[in-house]
Amino acid sequence: MTNTNHLIKDTKADRVFKVFLYIFIFLAVAIVVYPLVYIISASISSPQSVNSGAMWFFPKDITWEGYGVILKYKDIWRGYGMTIFYTVTGTLVSLILTIPCAYAISRPDFSGKKWFTSFMLVTMFLNGGLIPTYLLIRNMGMIDTVWAIILPGAASVYNIVVTRSFFQSSVPWEMQEAAKIDGASDFQIFFKIVLPLSAPIIAVMALFYGVGIWNSYFSALVYLQNKALYPLQMVLRQILVLQDMQQGAATGANVTASAAQAAYDKATLAAIIKYGVMIVSSLPVIIVYPFLQRFFVKGVLIGSLKG
Repeated sequence: MTNTNHLIKDTKADRVFKVFLYIFIFLAVAIVVYPLVYIISASISSPQSVNSGAMWFFPKDITWEGYGVILKYKDIWRGYGMTIFYTVTGTLVSLILTIPCAYAISRPDFSGKKWFTSFMLVTMFLNGGLIPTYLLIRNMGMIDTVWAIILPGAASVYNIVVTRSFFQSSVPWEMQEAAKIDGASDFQIFFKIVLPLSAPIIAVMALFYGVGIWNSYFSALVYLQNKALYPLQMVLRQILVLQDMQQGAATGANVTASAAQAAYDKATLAAIIKYGVMIVSSLPVIIVYPFLQRFFVKGVLIGSLKG
């Protein structure tokens, strides 16, 4: 018998290709890893080391002063709480809108589904713009309320189309017809058959919407004036603006030496707080993602490549 387990020797071209492939992978990993390591190192390094550039990769003059200030900074924790509220509530609202809508337009017996789908797709390319949207939200009485953050972007047409493709390719219509013959209503089919089979795409949509809401700050910048409603990203933006202002004050020509030194000390402390807040604000997403990863890959591949 011929041994089919023998090793196939690489040609010279294969070896050259592998070298370039490893170099490319190394550079890609370095580009991704370096900012993460830098932020972590900067968050536990002394402000002077960070501002002077002495700390460029590994921590230097390790201190937990920044995290100590963060724990005492009420605005950060209030923003953290509001961001969690926006993310949880907004994700639930988005899923409640996206999943049934995608299921409806995925059913072969739904009359007018092509018209509804085409109408929704138009909104992906044409929209009213910022000013008309602001006027609409103002006329609906949502300015300076939590609903201005949750409702305007609650449904994404792209996510609806991806979810529809998942339903068409992964939930057999024959199974639904059989259930209907057995006397099941449309609601029973949806809740007892479709949803249990749709865990991958639900997890993917929850991750998409959740991360989008968690990282969003523009809606809060436009629609919120009450600082008590600010999400964490707006609080972080305020810290960045404050740092720039204090650095400008520290380098101003018409200030006393003591005032300049005080402003410089505040600026250096604001710098280290900035990196600490980045870590704190990213932790929930980093913690949740591993639990959704197995659903994420399957859901995205099926939802985007089939149907």
